[in-house]
Order: sequence, then structure tokens, then C-alpha cells
Amino acid sequence: MTAALPRSGAAIAAAALATGLAAGLAACASPAPGGRHGPGKERTPVAQTSPTVPLAARTPAPPHRPTSAFRLLPARGRGHLAPGSDPRALPGSVLIADEGNNRLLLVDRRGRIRWRFPRRGDIPHRHVFGSPDDAFISPDGRFIVATQELYDTVSVINVATRHITRRYGHPGVPGSAPGFFSHPDDAMLLRGGDLLVADIMNCRIFLLSPGRWHVVRHFGGASSCAHDPPARFGSPNGVFPLNDGHFLVTEINGDWVDEMSLRGHVYWSAHPPGVAYPSDTNEVSRGRYIVADYSYPGQIVIFNRAGHMLWRFRPTGARALNHPSLALPLPNGNILANDDYNDRVIVINPRTKRIVWQYGHAGVPGRAAGYLDNPDGVDMAPPDALLMRHAAAAGHP
Repeated sequence: MTAALPRSGAAIAAAALATGLAAGLAACASPAPGGRHGPGKERTPVAQTSPTVPLAARTPAPPHRPTSAFRLLPARGRGHLAPGSDPRALPGSVLIADEGNNRLLLVDRRGRIRWRFPRRGDIPHRHVFGSPDDAFISPDGRFIVATQELYDTVSVINVATRHITRRYGHPGVPGSAPGFFSHPDDAMLLRGGDLLVADIMNCRIFLLSPGRWHVVRHFGGASSCAHDPPARFGSPNGVFPLNDGHFLVTEINGDWVDEMSLRGHVYWSAHPPGVAYPSDTNEVSRGRYIVADYSYPGQIVIFNRAGHMLWRFRPTGARALNHPSLALPLPNGNILANDDYNDRVIVINPRTKRIVWQYGHAGVPGRAAGYLDNPDGVDMAPPDALLMRHAAAAGHP
């Protein structure tokens, strides 16, 4: 079984494949169908509808509100949301990994940019901040972990000082030897400081101790990219926490999702139903899981551990999703997602299956306020950040 390509635009994906082959890594099949289109596509309308859902669908909010380390820009103007967007659809600001623009943005509910990285002076001379593929806030709110998949590195950013404090991997040099990654994805700092990362092209998962390349746990390996967890994985593109302390692994090859512990015990594996290219599976509530289908037309699916579909969002025609890569449940029951090739971040009301909030112009990449270019990752600002909410659910301060 061969490994599928990591997510990226069509031209970048071809270059990434050439690099992987030159490095002698696992051979790869073609990416999911569809691809980057030019500007001018008709903009997808955003429905004006209630952003709320029944309480039974909501996930618990943290019992406290930690102080944010972000030094915010002034909130000026009316913002740059798509018409019909309702700011109430979000509990707070959204952290966006704007990959094509090589930046991180914190956008508030009204569509105003309140924080960005990097700015002039944030990166030392002759250093490069590779295009961020994903970005997650640490459980204590002090750091952002930005994964630069196509740069083969992971950077840990101090939010208050705006400096990169640690970098894992060798910039632009893929490999499987100690200290190297080949297309790492969705790296995150766990409570206690360990770094958890899926290494897609090497078909392995790492848990690294803070500060140096010391492997605490290691699953899978580049010699075989097939589904046989925990010994082997078929191109894992995400390892996300569950509220019970376990983790969900998403395997591209074969369309698999596995629940396992970081000691290697596998509890179950299932095929997300009807999904061609599974990406970044997360927990909605106990026994309910959400996955993005990184395809065109794309979809977002909620399923159970038996692989039965419970809910699906799959608009067609001009409203179709184009390679969505991450969907996160919000405390108010809505769903936050990045629709990568449509250059937008959206919020979906799962009850009405309507888009109720949108930042970015559908199918029109750009860098000006209100525009994105292949946004490939999202997280909420504190206290609603993914890892902070999981820490609160587990009873940790």
C-alpha cells in the first residue's frame, strides 16, 4: 500500500513528491481529485441563519478563563466578513494558519485582524519561517506550535515575546534519520511540554521531550506504510486528543481512524464512511467523531466507532467544499473548518447545515484584509483553544 500525498496545492504537491522520491522515502500516489483554481470563481453565498444548536450537541466549556498571552492590535472598523456572517456563531477569535501567505492570523468574530506572525523583527536575520500548515495553542496558552509541512519543520512560538523558542527538523531537508521529518503534520504541545507529531511521509508518530530531539514514544516507521497500528501506519496526518486521555490517529492510506493510547494500546479502528481522503479526525462528544474529507467536492462527516455515518455536510455545485482539511467542534455546538482551496475559514451550523460565518473570499486568494490563501489550519483563541478545552475536560488547570 502506498502513501498518499500530504495536503497542498497541485503545483506544490508535485514538487513535494519529487523531493520525497529524491530522499528515498515512501512512494506516493496522486493526491485527491480536484485542485487549485484561479480567481474569479463565483463567490459562495453565506446563509443568514441562527448560529445556535441544541444544547445536547454542545461540548462543555472550560470552567475558567485563562489570561491570554496575545498582545492584540486595536479593534478598528467593521471587519471583513463575507455577507450574511453572524459574529455570534463563534465564541471568540480564530487562529488561522494562512499557508499561502506564510503567516499566522488571529481574526476576531467580526473579521478584524487582531494579531499576526511574523512581523518585521520577529524572525532573526537569515532565518526563515516556513509556510505554516497548522497552528495550535498550548494548553497553558503561552505557546503556538506551527507545523511547516512543506518545510519539514515544527516551530514553537512564544506568544508574548513573538520569538521562535524551539525548532524541530531540518528546514527544507526531508529525511527519516534522527532529527529529521518528512512532511510533519498537526504537531502540538501536550500538558507537560512534550511534542506530539505525525510524520506523514515517514509513516510514523513521535512523542518528543521538550528542548531536544529525545524520543519518548515512537510508533510506525518509513519501512512500511500500511494499516497495522501501533506497529505500522498508512501515512498518518493527525494525532488528536480525546477527553479521556486517548488519541485519534487518522491514516490517509485505506481511510482509517484509530483510537489508541500513547503507550501503544489500540482500542478500535474504523473507516470514516464515504470518505476518500480522511484528514484530522477529532472528537465531537463521547462516541462521536468528526473528519474532513480532503477532496473535491469535499465534505465533513460525523461518524461513530463502528464506522456508521451520523451527519454529513457536503454541498454541491458552486457551494462545494474544495479540499477542507480540518473541522473542529465549538463550545456552542457549531463547527469551525478551513476550506483550503476555497481560501476561506467557515463556521457551519450542524442543525441547519448552513454556513453562518465566513472569513475569506471563496476561490479568490489574496493577502489584503478579508482575504486568505490556502488556509490549512485553525484553532480558537484562549480559553476555547482545542488543547485548553481538552485539559479543562480532563480536570487539569
